[in-house]
Amino acid sequence: MTAPGENMRVNGDRLWDSLMEMAKIGPGIAGGNNRQTLTDADSEGRHLFQRWCEASGMTMGTDRMGTMFATRPGTDPDALPVYVGSHLDTQPTGGKYDGVLGVLAGLEVVRSMNDLDIRTKHPIVVTNWTNEEGARFAPAMLASGVFAGVHTIEHAYSRKDPDGKLFGDELNRIGWVGDEEVGTRKMHAYFEYHIEQGPILEAEDKQIGVVTHCQGLWWLEFTLTGREAHTGSTPMNLRVNAGLAMARIMEMVQGVAMENQPGCVGGVGQVFFSPNSRNVLPGKVVFTVDIRSPDQAKLDRMRAKIEAEAANICEALGVGCSVEAVGHFDPVTFDPTLVSAVRKAAEDLGYSHMNIISGAGHDACWASKVAPATMIMCPCVGGLSHNEAEDISKEWATAGADVLLRAVVETAGIVE
Repeated sequence: MTAPGENMRVNGDRLWDSLMEMAKIGPGIAGGNNRQTLTDADSEGRHLFQRWCEASGMTMGTDRMGTMFATRPGTDPDALPVYVGSHLDTQPTGGKYDGVLGVLAGLEVVRSMNDLDIRTKHPIVVTNWTNEEGARFAPAMLASGVFAGVHTIEHAYSRKDPDGKLFGDELNRIGWVGDEEVGTRKMHAYFEYHIEQGPILEAEDKQIGVVTHCQGLWWLEFTLTGREAHTGSTPMNLRVNAGLAMARIMEMVQGVAMENQPGCVGGVGQVFFSPNSRNVLPGKVVFTVDIRSPDQAKLDRMRAKIEAEAANICEALGVGCSVEAVGHFDPVTFDPTLVSAVRKAAEDLGYSHMNIISGAGHDACWASKVAPATMIMCPCVGGLSHNEAEDISKEWATAGADVLLRAVVETAGIVE
């Protein structure tokens, strides 16, 4: 007997071929990708995505943040669209699947609907959000944040990369400033398909992660000011060592996260020393503390303690200390109706599944502020992501895309 929905599946080979073709753009140095936002490689990837969408009968719109919206019409011109999306930009040493899977699986949903001659009441819109990663321009999820009214477009345009280049200037340079006002589009629902970026699904031998929540986040950028001095000739008791203060703050962050277990994480992934010379004590250190938790009270408690303890550490060493919150979102509870649609799709298709909380931030977090939203996850090998060794299997990618197709079509209202 054929299980319900057995014939509503994507073309897994075509999805995989698209992933591999996109991965040729902005190759990394160790098998992954370096296709950072608003680079020439990002522009090249956008053009390829647009060609594929138009070949599948969709029309492309672009807003002033450069976010791309490819639309497959529905049968009801007044029905709000169902959006499916993620991002094509990568980390400097990123993998081939983080974000890209969600965009190209959305394209594959439309391609498969065309193959199966499926019509829906609501239009389907496949979305590529600009600057999800935040690797080049902080904060992460910048375009979806402007879309949701969390940031102004002026704030976004004024963001600088480490070389001092402005977001707005670079968006214009690569030719992707659209004419749509940001946030004017209305959504019936929003789905995002993503690799887990953690080890849970693989360890539990589950094909599908039904994402119920996304943990909240603070990015706290510290600027420590010491005194540049020779590392060999400056006595230990006369140093104003911003690097030492940073090290003690990093150790403190580890302790604060451990004190708030379970469900909290904290660490530092980016540090800039100045002048960054072997034999000069740093006069300035800039680094970002990343703390996350699905529990709002714990998240707030961690931030308060880290900022207070950092001030104490720096005062004891005579080091100047300032802190700026450069990224934040509260914990998110995804829409129960859409979560149920994902779970039912997995069950109808016979895929093993489990509830999961996203440990990373995604554009779905901001989309959830303006529309019902949810996510689907597939396993990744060893839980590894933001790394060129990031890996998934074609079978995992296909299973999640099958679930995405089923849930999107159900939500969009199939027309017999």
